Amino acid sequence: MAHDDGRHGLRRRRNYGRRRAHGRCRNRGWRRDRGQVAIEYLGFLPVLIIVALAGVQLGLIAYTAQQAGTAARAGARSASLDEAAGPACTVAVSGWLAGRTACGAAGGGDEVTVTATITIPSIVPGWDFGQARKTATMPMDH
Repeated sequence: MAHDDGRHGLRRRRNYGRRRAHGRCRNRGWRRDRGQVAIEYLGFLPVLIIVALAGVQLGLIAYTAQQAGTAARAGARSASLDEAAGPACTVAVSGWLAGRTACGAAGGGDEVTVTATITIPSIVPGWDFGQARKTATMPMDH
């Protein structure tokens, strides 16, 4: 039995040496992979930026449409009191959208209809998303 213990001891030492050498090779390969992952991430980064810009632009479109609705209601409320609709429309929207806002009032008789139009801002220069148009109708206050 003493002889068998010696053989197992030798085998363990031999295997230990092999594992160690094999482990070193794996480490070197892993270091190379780390650089490859960084390159792949840099290649995917423009896609992530475009998706983020698209999300922000969609939010901006929705916000502009909401502001156009607010402007139309404020203009219609003002016009129903026999006042000008334009200034009320401009005051009702955010300051940075006020310069892009136009309102038109039409009506006669018992009600007035105001249409507010706001040019949708673009975060990407050169892209045009058109205008957001909302209409509100209110009864005339006599």
